[in-house]
Amino acid sequence: MEATAEPVLYQKLLLWEQSLESEEEEEEEEVSEPLVSDPWKPQDSSGKEISARPGRWAQLVAALLLLAVGFSLAVWQLHTRGSSTETLSSVTPPSSGHSHRPGIYHHGAIISPTATCSRLGQELFLAGGNVVDAGVGAALCLAVVHPHATGLGATFWGLFHNSSSGNSTALTSGPAQTLIPGLGLPSALPALHLLHTHFGHLPWPRLLVGPITLAQEGFLVDTHLARALAAQGTKGLCPLLCHTDGNPLSYGDRATNQKLAAVLRRTKRTPTPDFAGDVLLNLLARDLGLEGPSAKPMPTLKPALQLPSAQGILFTTPSPSAGPELLALLEAALQSKGRSPDPCPPPLQATETPTTSVLATVDSSGSVLLLISSLNSSFGSRHLSPSTGVLLSNLVSKSAINTWACPLILRGPDDTEVDVLGLVVSGTPAVARVTTHALLSHLAGPQTQAQSQHQHQAQQQHQGQQGSTESPGVCGQGTMVQVAAHAEHAHVSSVPNGCCPFQGF
Repeated sequence: MEATAEPVLYQKLLLWEQSLESEEEEEEEEVSEPLVSDPWKPQDSSGKEISARPGRWAQLVAALLLLAVGFSLAVWQLHTRGSSTETLSSVTPPSSGHSHRPGIYHHGAIISPTATCSRLGQELFLAGGNVVDAGVGAALCLAVVHPHATGLGATFWGLFHNSSSGNSTALTSGPAQTLIPGLGLPSALPALHLLHTHFGHLPWPRLLVGPITLAQEGFLVDTHLARALAAQGTKGLCPLLCHTDGNPLSYGDRATNQKLAAVLRRTKRTPTPDFAGDVLLNLLARDLGLEGPSAKPMPTLKPALQLPSAQGILFTTPSPSAGPELLALLEAALQSKGRSPDPCPPPLQATETPTTSVLATVDSSGSVLLLISSLNSSFGSRHLSPSTGVLLSNLVSKSAINTWACPLILRGPDDTEVDVLGLVVSGTPAVARVTTHALLSHLAGPQTQAQSQHQHQAQQQHQGQQGSTESPGVCGQGTMVQVAAHAEHAHVSSVPNGCCPFQGF
């Protein structure tokens, strides 16, 4: 179990330092002592005081001297305080610290498809949470704001690397099951609750605060959701994602999901993963006219598959994910060519690319969580449960391999540049082959990465000549998020660059 993270405490930033203030007081105390002998006591030629009162000229000299000293002190104080305020207000980091380019953080970071959910993950980090808290909270956030790609009806796969123990654990949703023919059994809530129960630090209700607020008070439709609505239409999605006239919501419109907010509120009070799943299943069974759910989700936590190599130990998820295929590809490539990657694999001629959602979290100690989920098709089955506000999946084949899921973690030996590296690819039916290419390109070094980038740019230009406006991802056919921990810093990035907002601290 992961070492618990202590809450981060912050002190209020002052416009001066106590040490400066004390120095000023000391300086004022020093100058308050007589700089010359008391002018109000006349002295003889030997400097000895005499009892007679001074004349007017002595009083005038003393007054002018005190005035000059006071003016000098005032100018010095204004200069000192002005310089201190200017320094603290500047964007230049303090002399005791240092700055980094975007995507590098001292403590922890998260990257996801939306800025809203990345900020929520960052807030959970700052509240004292660990990578599991931040990742699970962000996944629940995505279930609210990205109903086309994920949700409580989705299937989840996860890969967690615990830097304290050095072990990696795979989260599986178990075999696909159905509520009724054509409608997949939802397993997201019990799966995420199970992961959090074993490895999270914050209380489970704390993770639900942000998602409940978004569902109840509303969220803005982003580019991804707006594009999916425009392409897929609103059949089965009203009134959740429609205007009153039946037209789909557009970019920037506000959407709410009060029924989903109510489900999440009830889930806050569930002590175990099983109860979390039951809350949703009982409502869904009532919607479908069933006496009760015919099956229950069976998420599990298993030791990750691993492949030792000269470059470190590779971890991924077991079957029925594409993890075994990924390790077979990597083993063959590393044995035959070392670190030299093949050219990008050609796109597969698939009838439909599964719609997936990915996110990743990392901390500077090397703990990593990779999550990927899917409703199978965009908006899944398009069956919107009226009692729960949940879109159900159409991923129903028990024997199907989840070819869209093969998150990968590399724990390098002590002398490697990167201590821990995490990769997760989405948006392509060739996930295992694209992930293999991405890892080998990384191991080959910056020069090979640059060559791969030139290849991606050439593909982009070719697509542009054909009228495509889509930004190419890794190998021109997918999106990849990458996290790493090295030299006590957390790193996050994505391909295409800028496709996935990140936050850190």
